[in-house]
Amino acid sequence: MLFSWNSALGLLDIFSKHLPLSSQQCPINTKASIVSFSNTWSVLGPFQIGTREAAWGADPLEYHGGFPSLQPKDSVIFKSSLTTNGTVTWSEFRSKSQESGPSGAKISLTVAFSNVDWTFLQSVYGWAALQWQAWARGEIVVTGGLSQTVTLYTDGILEYAVDGVRTFGGDFYSFRKAPLVLHLNPGKHIIHLRLVRDVRAFGGVGAPTIDADLEARVVPSDSTIPSGEIRVTPNDLEVAGNQVMVSDVVGGRLASPYGTVTVRNSGTDWVEVFAIVDTEASNFIISLQSADGATKRIAPGQTRPLVFRLGVNGNDTAGIIQEKQVALLYRTSAHDKIERRLLFTIKFHSRSIYEPHKVTHFHPGGIVSYAMLRAPAKNATCGANDGTSAPILLQFHGAGVDADNDMVAHALDSVSELCAWVLFPTGVTSWSADDWHNWGFADVQAAINAIPDWIEATGWKGIGANTNKWLVSGHSNGGQGTWYTLLHHPDKVFAAAPVSGYLSIHTYVPYQFWKPADPRRRAVIEASANSYRHELLVSNANGIPIYQQHGSADDNVPAYHSRQMSQLISETGWSSNYSELSGKGHWFATIMTTDGLQEFYRDQLSFSKPVEKALSEFELVVANPGDTGSKNGVEILYLVDPGHVGKIQVSFNNSRSDARIRTSNIMAFELQNLNHTSLRVDGQEIGNSKAGKSGHKIRFYRSEDGSWTNRSPEYALRARHQLGGADAILRSKGHIRIVYHGPETFPIALQISRNLYQYFSGDSEIIDGQQQPLKEDFPGNTVTIATGSNLPPCQLGDFPLQITNDSRVLVRVPGHASMLKRSNHNNVGAMFLRPSQSEALEQVVWGSTLEDLAWAARLTPFMTGIGQPDFVILSRESRWKGAEGTLLGFFDAGWEISRSSVLG
Repeated sequence: MLFSWNSALGLLDIFSKHLPLSSQQCPINTKASIVSFSNTWSVLGPFQIGTREAAWGADPLEYHGGFPSLQPKDSVIFKSSLTTNGTVTWSEFRSKSQESGPSGAKISLTVAFSNVDWTFLQSVYGWAALQWQAWARGEIVVTGGLSQTVTLYTDGILEYAVDGVRTFGGDFYSFRKAPLVLHLNPGKHIIHLRLVRDVRAFGGVGAPTIDADLEARVVPSDSTIPSGEIRVTPNDLEVAGNQVMVSDVVGGRLASPYGTVTVRNSGTDWVEVFAIVDTEASNFIISLQSADGATKRIAPGQTRPLVFRLGVNGNDTAGIIQEKQVALLYRTSAHDKIERRLLFTIKFHSRSIYEPHKVTHFHPGGIVSYAMLRAPAKNATCGANDGTSAPILLQFHGAGVDADNDMVAHALDSVSELCAWVLFPTGVTSWSADDWHNWGFADVQAAINAIPDWIEATGWKGIGANTNKWLVSGHSNGGQGTWYTLLHHPDKVFAAAPVSGYLSIHTYVPYQFWKPADPRRRAVIEASANSYRHELLVSNANGIPIYQQHGSADDNVPAYHSRQMSQLISETGWSSNYSELSGKGHWFATIMTTDGLQEFYRDQLSFSKPVEKALSEFELVVANPGDTGSKNGVEILYLVDPGHVGKIQVSFNNSRSDARIRTSNIMAFELQNLNHTSLRVDGQEIGNSKAGKSGHKIRFYRSEDGSWTNRSPEYALRARHQLGGADAILRSKGHIRIVYHGPETFPIALQISRNLYQYFSGDSEIIDGQQQPLKEDFPGNTVTIATGSNLPPCQLGDFPLQITNDSRVLVRVPGHASMLKRSNHNNVGAMFLRPSQSEALEQVVWGSTLEDLAWAARLTPFMTGIGQPDFVILSRESRWKGAEGTLLGFFDAGWEISRSSVLG
C-alpha cells in the first residue's frame, strides 16, 4: 500500500535516519529496475466536459460511486453524450513507449476514441466539442524488498490517485517543477488518471487525443543504511531540477543582486534552511533574503523557492567567474542539532549592456522572477518628452515560451534604434502564470519598477526611464496580455500593438459543454471572469493608438478575435489600425517586426509625435476595481454589486469648464486632474471641485439614498487588493501562508502548496495551526484549511458566512439581519474569502469531512478560466453535477453578500 501522509505523520521517527553532510547523490545499489509502470491501462470514457470545468467536479462517474469503485470485470454500460448510441464501456490501451532502469521509469500513454464523430461535433459546436474526459487505471510496481521514495511527474494530467489517495492539480502544462513525493512499499500500487482534454492547453488542430506522460524517479538514498531495514531513507533535501537563477553580468557587474534556488524536501522530516554560504574564499558576498529574517521551513514533500542576495566585496568587478559553488545549511526536525549541507552551482553569463539580458527582481509574492531588458542603444534617436527619459516598450511572450528564449528576447533586434527601454517580462512562468492577469501582471509591474535599480547597479549613464509611460505589444497569449494591460491601465499605456491575440478564454473556447446549470449560477461564474473578458472593457481604449496584426491563416488563434475587437473598438467611436496578413499563420520569424509594426513603433516613440488632445467625452468600464487603474484621471474604486460591471461616462462642454458624469453600478470613484470648474454626477450638482487642481484627488461615495458625498461610509470597506473573486488571494504582499488544522488535512495543504509552485512558481509556508502560533503582523495572504468544527473564527466577528460547531454553513442573506442555515447535511464543503489582519486576505477551504474538504480544495486558484467567485458552497451533488450542485456568489465592498449571489 501507499504510505499516505495520514499514516506517515506517525511514523516519522521510525523511518528517519541520519543523513551525511555531503549533498552528493548516493548511487542506487542495484542496476535492476526498481520502479516500473504497467504496460496495459484500463480506460473508461469518453464523457463530456466543458472548458476548465474539472475543478467544479463534473465527473459523471461520481454518480456511480466514483471511478475507484468501478471494475472492468463488472461489464457495466455507462451513458455518454459523445459516443454513438450514447453509451461507453471499458477499453484497454497499451503504452506508446516505456522505459525503466535503476533511476526510475517513464511511460507515454496516448488515448483516443474512434466511436465519436468528432468532425461532426466540431462542425456544430466548434472547439468546445473536442474536449472530453475519461479515467484510466494502471499500476506502479516497486520491486525488491525495500520501500522506495519516488517523485512522480504527471505531464498533461490534471488529476490522479495512487492507492486511492487523490491529488488534484497535477502538471497540466508539463512544467515538471513540483512532482508528488511518494513513499511506496514493495509491490503493486494502483494509479488512476483522470484524463481531461483542454483545447486551450493542447490545441484545436488535429485529432482530439490525449497524450499523458508519467515518470517515477527514484530519490537517491543513503547507502550506509543496513540492508535489513524495511525501507531506505532518501536524501531529505535536493535542488529541484535545474531551478537556480541569477541575473546576467553586464559590463562586469551583476545586473541585479537577487537570485533564487528551488529545493524539494523528499524526506519524511521537516527541514529548516537557515543559511547560504560560499564554499571557498572569493570576493562574493551571499546571504539568504527573507522579509522577516526568519529561516525557511520546508514540509515533507514540499517544493519551495529560496531567495538569496549576491554581492561583490569592495565593488570588485574584475573577479566575477562563470561558475560558483555555494551551499545551503539546514537541519531536520529529527536531528535539529546536526548541520547539513546541500551544494549547488550558480552559473553566470556575461552580456553586452545593449543586448537583451536577464535581470532578476522581487515579485510582490515574495519570490524572485526575471525579465529580459534591452537598454536604449547608442544610436537611438532620443528626445522623448524632456529628452532625459525614454518610455518602456513592453513585449509579452505567448503561452509555453520563456522570455529568455531567443525567439522572444531577440524578436526586436531589427529595430534596435528605438528610443525605448525594451522589456520582455516573463510573467513568472512560460504561461505567464495566470495569462498576464493578477500574478503575471504583478510581475510586469515589478520588472518595470526594477529598471531604476538596474540603472544604479550597472552605472548606466545613458537616457533615463519613464516607468509610467508604456507602449505595449505581445504575441498570442501575449497579445491577450496586451489587451489586458491596455484596458486595465489606460492612463499608463500611450500605444498598443496586440499581435495574433485572443479576446478572452471564453471567446477562445466557448463554455457551452459545461454540465447543465441554473443560468443564475452560470452568471456568477461568468461574472467572476468579467475582468478578463476584454470585449466587455473595449471602451477603455478610446483615444489610445492601436495597431492590430493577425495572420489570415492562423489556426491557433483564429483571426476572428482581432476582427471582432477591431469592430468593437469602432463601435465606441474610436478606431484601430487593423492589418490582416494574407496567408500567414500564427507565428513566423519576423512576426513582431513586420513593416507595419516597425512603422507603428517608430511613430509612437518619435519625439516629434504631437501630444494627443484631451478627450471631450469618454467611458471607463470596470469589472474589478482591484486590478484596474484610471482613465484620464477618473478611477473606479468600488462597485455596488461585484457581479456586474461598473461604468462611468464623462463629458465636458466646449470650454471644458463643466464636467458631467453618469454612473452605473458604481459605489465609489476618484477624480484627479480633471480641468473643470463645476461638476454634476448623475444629475446631482457637486459645485466647484478641487479635483481640477494639478495632483489633487477627490473621492465620491454613494450614500444609502443614492446621492453622492465626499464622506466615506461608516462601515469598513474592503481593501481594493482584496477585490476580484477567489483570484484575489494571488495579490499577496509576501509569500502565502497555508495553515492546516489537524494532521489529517496536511495532504491538502501540501497539494495547494504544490499547485501554487507548479503553476505560479509561488512560495508558500505550510504551518500547523494547532501547534504553531501565527504571526499577527504577517503581511501576506493566508489559506486556512480545516474540517468540521476546527475552523477558527473570522477576525471580522460578524462575518456573513460562518461554520457552526456541528458543521453547518450559515449565511446572512442580503436584506436580512439574521443568519440563515444553508446546509442541513454532513456532505458539504466550502471555499470562501474573508478579511485578515493588516488588510491581508484569508481564503478558507473547509469541509464537513475530509472528503468534502478535498473537493472544496479544487477551487483554490491555480489555472485561469475556472471562474471562482468570492464564495462557493458545494453539496455532494457537485461532484457529478458541477456548478449546479453549488451555492455561490460575491461579497460587496463592505463584506456583505451581494444581491447577485445564488443562495438557494
